[in-house]
Amino acid sequence: MLSPGQEQELGKGYGRGARRGTGGGGRHRAGRSGRGPGRTQSTPSVEDIAGPDTAASGVTGPDIAGSAPYEADIWYDSYGNAPPVDGSHPPQPTPPTRQPQPPAKSRSADQKRGTSRQKVDLATEITASFVVFLVALPLCIGVAVASGAPPELGIISGVIGGLVVGMARGSTLQVSGPAAGLAALVAEAVLEHGLAMLGVIVLASGVLQIGLGLIRLGRMFQAISIAVVQGMLAGIGLPLMFSQAYPLADAKAIGKPIENMLGIVDLVGRTLADPQKAIAAGLGVATVVLSFVWKKIPGPVTKVPAALVAVAGGMAVASLPGVDIVTLKVGNLLASVQVPGPTEFAALANGSILATVLTFTVIASAESLFTAAAVDRMHTGERTRYNSELIAQGVGNTISGFLGALPITAVVARSSANVQAGAKTRLSRTLHGLWLLAFALLLPNVLALIPICVLAGVLVHSGWKLFAPEEFPKMWRQDRGELVVMTLTTVAIFFTALLEGVLVGLAAGIVLAALRMSQTSVHTRVEGDTATLVMTGNATFLRLPKLIDALEAVGAAGTPRIRLDLTAVAHWDHACRSQVDEFVAQHRSSDVRVELLRPNTPNAPAPPVPAPSEAQPTPDSGPADVPGPTAQWFYLDPTPLEGRSDPAAFMDATASTTPAAWTDEYGAPMRMH
Repeated sequence: MLSPGQEQELGKGYGRGARRGTGGGGRHRAGRSGRGPGRTQSTPSVEDIAGPDTAASGVTGPDIAGSAPYEADIWYDSYGNAPPVDGSHPPQPTPPTRQPQPPAKSRSADQKRGTSRQKVDLATEITASFVVFLVALPLCIGVAVASGAPPELGIISGVIGGLVVGMARGSTLQVSGPAAGLAALVAEAVLEHGLAMLGVIVLASGVLQIGLGLIRLGRMFQAISIAVVQGMLAGIGLPLMFSQAYPLADAKAIGKPIENMLGIVDLVGRTLADPQKAIAAGLGVATVVLSFVWKKIPGPVTKVPAALVAVAGGMAVASLPGVDIVTLKVGNLLASVQVPGPTEFAALANGSILATVLTFTVIASAESLFTAAAVDRMHTGERTRYNSELIAQGVGNTISGFLGALPITAVVARSSANVQAGAKTRLSRTLHGLWLLAFALLLPNVLALIPICVLAGVLVHSGWKLFAPEEFPKMWRQDRGELVVMTLTTVAIFFTALLEGVLVGLAAGIVLAALRMSQTSVHTRVEGDTATLVMTGNATFLRLPKLIDALEAVGAAGTPRIRLDLTAVAHWDHACRSQVDEFVAQHRSSDVRVELLRPNTPNAPAPPVPAPSEAQPTPDSGPADVPGPTAQWFYLDPTPLEGRSDPAAFMDATASTTPAAWTDEYGAPMRMH
């Protein structure tokens, strides 16, 4: 017989091997040596394993392990060792030592935000600031004129957008200043309340923006579809190209984008008929072409921005004798400053002025933060802090209003020029405000040499980059539904204004998301005396017609039994739930047996939990009959049938024996004791 120690070791090895399977220990067939653990030169006998006493007693493998004759098999422990014959424990393998790991380095704040500090290239930042300056200067003047204000006020707003907002930590590459999106609103306010009240309106709007940022409402503008952002960029770029096509030929834009587009043919005719306008148009077209091909020119010369080269060439051409093209004209900045007085501040009690303040606040905030979302998609650097950016915009508008200047928002044209010029930090956008101030105060004669047509050519190139026509076929291949949203946003901005177009795009995006979230599959079939409806997905009011058609189909089958299986419905709203309940009540009142399997809603009854004593395993049942992690529980509608008093008939009509049973993780029915 085996000694107690031998029995214990054999049982231990068998138990571990059985639990771990082939990964360690268990049953190994004896064979030739040199083929891994468990191999021996010959088949050992019971005497070799258990000693002569066991061999003489006639005890074989089945009596020990309940398996094949023991003489042909060896049972090993979990480490591949043969069981000892003297009752001693086999040597345990030494666990592998873990090499000490170096302490983790603490992450910087930039790494926690998912960004990294980039080495500042001072030359690139300075050249990028000049590019932004060249783009911002005509925009500042043009927006001021379109708003019914002196051009100098536009430059003052641009200086504040660079020096004040540019140094704030809200955004890195976004550039602020007077924007065309507010030109119509500013012109209306100046016409209704006068230019003196403009400063107070802008100042009050800035204070409200600071308050919105402090209560952290800026981040809600991050919830915007990518298709809406791309549509907004295209909707800004397309009107920008058509509007700048007129100053490119030393002409004045007609007005709205659609009017500018329709007047292009007449503009070409008038340009060809006037030699001076033809010279201006030639300079503008050359600037556009140079902007497209400049980066493709080999050599280090491409480090100089194309806009600087175009401006230098345009100034040279404009200085030639016989050339008479339009150049910049800037007056005295200090003389144009209008600080609001007590009379203007007292007018804030007027209801119409307060309404204008609220309108300025909403539109300026939305335009700035929507632009921030668009600019963040143009680069891989630090992301915008929306609340901080909203506060920075508010500070800038407060100072701009105090000086009687125009409202400030983020401008996509300047921001995209900043990104395309290679800027990586806030230095470029801050310096562009410094160049505006320095040139307007110290070098107005130098600004007077810059042709308007060259600056218009720079803006036409920026508008094409914003429009990005290659994005439309790309979106077609990726998601045609999002293409509809993108196109609708672009068209709405082109025909209305920036804010209205973005709101249209957001509404279209929400409708598209609602339709896709309401994907519902409804199947009906008739088997014997039962008409069955199976519905899956999300049942919302958008899919109510489909649900009604399916219910009418099973109702018109004429069967005495109807089964509505809604267990696979992830969500159903009040409209669909009411429709189903109405259908069930109507047919039960007509003496039709209706089974309703509702979705797994929070109001569904919880499945019964066995008592602790019931969950214990029994000798004949194996593991305890408790539901596994994938067990299914169906909620049956407990509403009694109308007109039925027989309990057996009621149970037959409202209970389902198959789907209401407990099943284990393999789908097999479980026995409940």
